[in-house]
Amino acid sequence: MSATSTLPASLSAERQLREVHHWVNGETMRGTSGQFGDVYNPATGRVQAKVALATSAEVNLAVTAAARAFPAWSAQPALRRARVLFRFREIFERRLDEVAALLTSEHGKVFSDAKGEATRGLEVVEFATGIPQLLKGEYTEQVGSDIDSWSMRQPLGVVAGITPFNFPAMVPMWMFPIALACGNTFVLKPSERDPSASLLLADMLKEAGLPDGVFNVVNGDKTAVDALLSHPTVQAISFVGSTPIAEYVYREGTKHGKRVQALGGAKNHMIVMPDADLDQAADALVGAAYGSAGERCMAISVAVTVGNATADKLIDKIEHRIEGLQMGDGMKEGAELGPLVTKTHLDRVTGYLQHGQSEGAELLVDGRENALAKGEGFFLGACLFDHVKPEMKIYREEIFGPVLGIVRASDFETALQLINDHEYGNGTSIFTRDGDTARDFAHRVQAGMVGINVPIPVPMAFHSFGGWKRSLFGDHAMYGPEGVRFYTRLKTITARWPTGIRKGVDTSMPTLG
Repeated sequence: MSATSTLPASLSAERQLREVHHWVNGETMRGTSGQFGDVYNPATGRVQAKVALATSAEVNLAVTAAARAFPAWSAQPALRRARVLFRFREIFERRLDEVAALLTSEHGKVFSDAKGEATRGLEVVEFATGIPQLLKGEYTEQVGSDIDSWSMRQPLGVVAGITPFNFPAMVPMWMFPIALACGNTFVLKPSERDPSASLLLADMLKEAGLPDGVFNVVNGDKTAVDALLSHPTVQAISFVGSTPIAEYVYREGTKHGKRVQALGGAKNHMIVMPDADLDQAADALVGAAYGSAGERCMAISVAVTVGNATADKLIDKIEHRIEGLQMGDGMKEGAELGPLVTKTHLDRVTGYLQHGQSEGAELLVDGRENALAKGEGFFLGACLFDHVKPEMKIYREEIFGPVLGIVRASDFETALQLINDHEYGNGTSIFTRDGDTARDFAHRVQAGMVGINVPIPVPMAFHSFGGWKRSLFGDHAMYGPEGVRFYTRLKTITARWPTGIRKGVDTSMPTLG
């Protein structure tokens, strides 16, 4: 994967150290806490910005601005709200290279991958522009004698999104376009590791004509998160991140009476059957395991090979492809594998390599030996384990780095049972030429998103994204039709006009028959 367009000159150079603040009521709001977090350039290992960490009082200012803006915004016809998103889409497309370069600068993913992230986020905006159709209710005439009934979906009020570092543009765009289209106002708390994309989105929304206060950004850490979870005005929380934090957000949010969708961790398996096209499977595994340095909740981190012969052949093909991966600064032409987001996260991932070796897994490819991994940036080359066992830490836990493990299974039933027994059920995939096996897998596997000869089965924007088991807390998946349901309340009206009432008082249960 190489960059396909020229980087803007103003963004291709190293950024000067700057301060990142908040966006409240349509303008930048400087942080007052005096507390700042470091924002790194992962390719160089150097701090490039300081991000203000919000106090509870500053979070309250953002929520208050959103609450003031809600009555007028929710009263707008859905078509007018959609037109704002249409203009936002046009602005975003025009500035897409700028967005992608910013993502690369703060997250580390290569420029072409950053453009892909931005494009996938834009697809949800395009879905949300159809909100006049999506909000149409149902109407039934004459449900009873002279009685009609109809339903409508109405906005919740002020809603909030708490988003992770790995997709600084796409995940917020999974949330706020649908929330705003439905008539809600929004407070976004992005990851403090790469916060600048959220402020760029806010600027574009203002340019698109979004009224002040409808979209707000507060940067911060746990203090800001807790303030949103407990704020009485916030009606719903959407969260994406690790499972322990997702559980916390779900527990605390629901305790305070909020509607919560919290997407947690993953350990995505790909079954490779003996009849699979192994070249296709190897290409898919290398792309899905090492793209974005493995920092994707839909990354494939476990390949379950059916039969030892399948494993041996597949490993040979994977190793050959790893040798050809170009690791480097994502802003440079031709880079395919960028750095991890921070030194702390890099140390965490390399710690798993040590665990895997101590538990008896065979480290066939050690990314720590790459020359860039010994430099100042947060680089780690592609890593490949063989003979991974279900009881090992590297199998049980989400690593969130460029680490792929091979688990050898004797047959399809054993491979399927491995997936169904794992605590996570986010996404999974199978590579096979056999339609019966594929259909059986899709029906029986315990995961929310399934790919058949597709390694990363992320649904398009007009479907919905969400896992099973400990990968999702709450009753709603994200974006698509589920997103519309999450950000609205259902109201059903049953009406009979006074001229039709002639019976007098009736204390029995109405049957409408």
